[in-house]
Amino acid sequence: MSALEVIRMSTTKRSPDAATRGFNRRSFLTTTAASTMALTMLERARADAASAPAVQSDARAPMTMRLRVNGREHQVALDGRTSLLDALREHMGLTGTKKGCDHGQCGACTVLMDGQRVLSCLTFAAMAEGHDVTTIEGLAAPDGTLHPMQQAFVDHDAFQCGYCTPGQIMSAIACVHEGHAGSDAEIREYMSGNICRCAAYPNIVDAVNEAKTKMKRA
Repeated sequence: MSALEVIRMSTTKRSPDAATRGFNRRSFLTTTAASTMALTMLERARADAASAPAVQSDARAPMTMRLRVNGREHQVALDGRTSLLDALREHMGLTGTKKGCDHGQCGACTVLMDGQRVLSCLTFAAMAEGHDVTTIEGLAAPDGTLHPMQQAFVDHDAFQCGYCTPGQIMSAIACVHEGHAGSDAEIREYMSGNICRCAAYPNIVDAVNEAKTKMKRA
């Protein structure tokens, strides 16, 4: 009930029938207290509204944010609703991360955030501020030497069309770091969020098994 409604109720004239039922001292004090409280609440609400900071009316106005991707700082001005996937592809030119379903179901957009795999299509770019983001472009060494997982995918022909491959590789690296590559069955389970429409799954499992040993030695 609003403050104004309380005031109206407390100041409404009673009918003669109500009066005859007993408008006593207690009801008078109760009505007075309610009116005083309502007026106090109304004045406080007006004061709070006057002192509140101005709210930006246009939610689509760009937000300036700093994103650290592959060890490099990027300052971008983005709509607050921009996904990390779109920020990478459309604003930083890092198109290695693929847009598949755009609904978090295929895993093609997988990147690492502080070493943990995330679906960049379901992650707001603003959520990545203050974190280290790694994409497929950031895996190779400065001299061009491929990451052990990248090399294993090449050696085992663990791709056909290649569209899902960046997300598969990023997820596979996280799978090894998480300790979920102990067996073929475990690899399949913890890589199940990444879909390969070409069905290169056996070769992907072989690649993970080979790379995990080299990653431990690295």
